[in-house]
Amino acid sequence: MREYLELVDAVLSAGTYKPNRTGVDTISSFSQHYAIDLAAGYPLLTTKKMDGYRWNSMLHEVCWYLSGQEHIRELREETKIWDAWADEAGHLDTAYGRFWRRYPIPEADARLEGESWPDEAHRWVTEEADGRLTFDQLQYVIDTLSDSPNSRRLVVNAWHPANAAISTLPPCHYTFVFNVQGNRLNCHLTQRSADTALGVPFNIAAYALLTNVVAQQTGFEPGTFAHTLVDAHVYCGRGERGEWYADNLEALQSRLAGVDEREAYLEVKSWLEAEAPPEAEGDERLDHVPGLLEQLSRAPLERPVLEVADVSIDELTAEDVELREYESHDGIRFGVAE
Repeated sequence: MREYLELVDAVLSAGTYKPNRTGVDTISSFSQHYAIDLAAGYPLLTTKKMDGYRWNSMLHEVCWYLSGQEHIRELREETKIWDAWADEAGHLDTAYGRFWRRYPIPEADARLEGESWPDEAHRWVTEEADGRLTFDQLQYVIDTLSDSPNSRRLVVNAWHPANAAISTLPPCHYTFVFNVQGNRLNCHLTQRSADTALGVPFNIAAYALLTNVVAQQTGFEPGTFAHTLVDAHVYCGRGERGEWYADNLEALQSRLAGVDEREAYLEVKSWLEAEAPPEAEGDERLDHVPGLLEQLSRAPLERPVLEVADVSIDELTAEDVELREYESHDGIRFGVAE
């Protein structure tokens, strides 16, 4: 998909060398943005293989978001995405779907004078087993789209500042907004931290699926998926391999500036692999730059077709979603920085 490849090129070509909490260094770029027309087809990447296990993982993750669960007991049977951040019982100290569907409402003695809060009888409020009240943000959006489609308040927020301050991994894609233009439902996602090689392809697929689901339930056509990435980064290795980029990023970017044909990215890849120190044993593929240069050399193929059963967000399962006519280039393996 052209928009994704342009993002990759922008991060590599204009980013700066930036260490981070994982110990795996990055090439980082501030405030990247792109938009994808969902009417042109489902935007699952074709410049690397994204079906099979990868598709199944994303699909079950989206259904997990919609469930509102704070644990991964069932999810871990289908994917290992969240295993590193869950406790032995499968609970997470932060969870996207929990806040999407069960955002905490302050208890009565914690509310400031003059603030407005819904009570337990409110349309989108649920009383938890321990008596606490929570608010279903996503159902609010769906109902409001049906009642007041021109609303500019269709916001879903997965960020709770106090939770984020101590969480092992607070939400990366932390807020999204729906907006109607004509008969098209658009979605804008804001992401504080974006792993360009591994995370962003999943984000595109997940939120394009979510937009299709919400559009179908509210009688709109899928419109544009827009994505703003505050810190868009490419992991470039650990130890000597990562540090090499601190001294040689300018040389890499000079070569990228000279690329005028897709195949020339492979020449940049060959230069990098000849010049950079090898990755240490156990750190293989933590440098994502070579794999992304390989992707940049590939021509995107036709977008596949997405079919979703007409069921509510509470009933949607992986079996209700079908991917058809998907063809891609070969897979590319990237190591995960945790």
